[in-house]
Amino acid sequence: MSTLTYLDAGRLALQQEMRRDPLVWALGEDLGRGGVFGQYKGLAEEFGPERILDTPISEAAIMGTAVGAALVGTRPVVEMRFSDFALCAVDELVNQAAKARYMFGGQGKVPLVVRQPSGMWRSSAAQHSQSLEAWYAHIPGLVVVAPATPADNFGLLKAAIRCDDPVVYMEHKDLWGVTGEVDESAAPLTLGKARTVREGSDLTIVTWSGMLRQVEAAAALLGGKPSVEILDLRTLYPWDREAVLASAQRTGRLLIVHEAVQVGGFGAEIAATIGEALFGALKAPVRRLGAPRIPVPYAPPLEEVCKISPDEIAATARAMVR
Repeated sequence: MSTLTYLDAGRLALQQEMRRDPLVWALGEDLGRGGVFGQYKGLAEEFGPERILDTPISEAAIMGTAVGAALVGTRPVVEMRFSDFALCAVDELVNQAAKARYMFGGQGKVPLVVRQPSGMWRSSAAQHSQSLEAWYAHIPGLVVVAPATPADNFGLLKAAIRCDDPVVYMEHKDLWGVTGEVDESAAPLTLGKARTVREGSDLTIVTWSGMLRQVEAAAALLGGKPSVEILDLRTLYPWDREAVLASAQRTGRLLIVHEAVQVGGFGAEIAATIGEALFGALKAPVRRLGAPRIPVPYAPPLEEVCKISPDEIAATARAMVR
């Protein structure tokens, strides 16, 4: 086991996969100098400019190139710098990559990974702070992954690179410096499997990505009263319905917490699915916590208004078990 940052765990996963498979390569802006956050540092020196490819400043061109390259047999890792910038390449991703296998009757596949650093980070303001995972979960043909820990960023990125479908891989920018133990020889994780972070008996809290730390802090504030079970979803599509259903059935209560805007967020899909399956069996209505439907402000005090705090999570948990 090694202690790695979330950023370094992702870099190591890509490095190992590129060593393992010569068809894996990466493209995007500034990769030759290590990437905007340093997540590609040293890779250009090891693999050269043909496999760590610097591109022009055109997200549509980057994505279009990767889609074509994936269709002819390589496994591109696409760096979008910020998830917000990926919106410039939505046609190539949503109308081409996501639909190619279906449109070609299974004769072609698009095994690419689109890395999209997402979420609120250091007053990055409205155009650099969005959490858009629900958009991609809505699109048939896309796999959507949102790792919350260094170990998961290592294991899930390896799994994403080996996946034969296009994967939208959303790494939270506020987690880059978070450290944790990583087994550098571990096999790729299974996509679509949640992780039980903490066992509990009174309330199930489902979360993912950067909000996991806030939920864990809320559980510490509660001190076991009520007793909360925490599930890290890890993958938003496919999502682990069975694990969430089993936990909610056992505790009788379900709270979903995500950083994205609550209106139309993926938490609504979870709430509806579990509410329908356990109608009449839950001890309280399913609850959601998400951001207000406003652009993320630049000013730190206003940005805080958009965030879900441990205190808010703890207060909601207490209210649900009264």
